[in-house]
Amino acid sequence: MTLPTGTDAVRQSLASFRQEREADWKAFEALLSRAERRAPRTLSEEELLSLPLLYRSALSSLSVARATSLDSALIAYLEALSLRGYFYLYGARRGLRQRVGDFFLRDWPAAIRDLWRETWVSVGLTVIGAIAAYWLVASDSRWYDAIIAPSLAGGRNPDSSAEALRSVLYDSGGSHFLSGFAAYLFIHNTQVAILAFALGFAFAVPSVLIILMNGCMLGALFQVYAAKGLGFELGGWLSIHGTTELFAIALAGAAGMRIGTRIAFPGDLTRMAAAAQAGRVAATAMVGVMVMLLFAGLLEGIGRQTITSDAVRYAIGCGMLTLWIAYFYLFRMVRHGNG
Repeated sequence: MTLPTGTDAVRQSLASFRQEREADWKAFEALLSRAERRAPRTLSEEELLSLPLLYRSALSSLSVARATSLDSALIAYLEALSLRGYFYLYGARRGLRQRVGDFFLRDWPAAIRDLWRETWVSVGLTVIGAIAAYWLVASDSRWYDAIIAPSLAGGRNPDSSAEALRSVLYDSGGSHFLSGFAAYLFIHNTQVAILAFALGFAFAVPSVLIILMNGCMLGALFQVYAAKGLGFELGGWLSIHGTTELFAIALAGAAGMRIGTRIAFPGDLTRMAAAAQAGRVAATAMVGVMVMLLFAGLLEGIGRQTITSDAVRYAIGCGMLTLWIAYFYLFRMVRHGNG
């Protein structure tokens, strides 16, 4: 059977096309395979410089093959080769160690700085809640039970004696109790932080209420101790872990408020796009909040019960707060030399 003249021309064209370019494709494929199996440093300087040239040659061949409707198998091969080259040359090739380093050195502090307005609001709500609850409990002790659940109060209430309240501050207890207590408080604080963040999508209202309630609990507890002349001692007992914990919960509330306010006021974006944009910053901040709560849980379960000196407790609490503030807000200025 004799093939049509047009078919012979196509075959000759395909053979010529392959003959002229196939050497470059094979060379590119071989270099990619070596670099992917091992590392770029296994390639010589000349081979590294040739990679982008061979990549562009493969793209050019693919363009010609598509335009002239050559062999579909050849087009599929060139597409796969070009895609490999694209991901290798332009794709993210960061390892786990580099990603973790980038998160702690850049992404997390940047996300916290981006939330500075919401963070101020969250801290302000905590302070307002604490002052309001302090005043309410001082006015009528029955407010205490309305603000703090008995399971969280741990037997502490306005009727407790000064001796009983003091024993809670300085009784170290057993090691088994400490580990269990740390786990319980870590879970509780994590739940509060996650709720303050996750419920923020409802126009930030739940986040505001949770942060406000957290401040109320703080103020109510302080009033009970201050009324018995133990306000300073309670401050030290709380500060050893509280500066980290309260800051983390405030940041979680700030992240929730960012999402909620972006949904309520999306600006030029659609609500979905605004929520997605805010969610990237808020999610990064929340990953770091979990790290902070882990630190707080360790300090609370171990340091607070084993360290009974008020001065040391305050020193650790203030030191941790200074460390977090420097890390989030001052590290960038030092890093870029503009502070």
